[in-house]
Amino acid sequence: MIKFINSWYPIIIAFVALLYSVGMGLSGQPEAAQYSAHWPGTILLFAIAIRQRRLTNQK
Repeated sequence: MIKFINSWYPIIIAFVALLYSVGMGLSGQPEAAQYSAHWPGTILLFAIAIRQRRLTNQK
């Protein structure tokens, strides 16, 4: 289970951020929904960058 979480945590966090944004939109707060809609992409991009740095430093 820990190996699964270690490899998939960015996607899990991004999915939670996506659900948060959708929830804000459905609750009638479109400005907050638009603001938080950028979070999943940013989380995934940072995860890619961190993993590339980690792989580069291991060589």
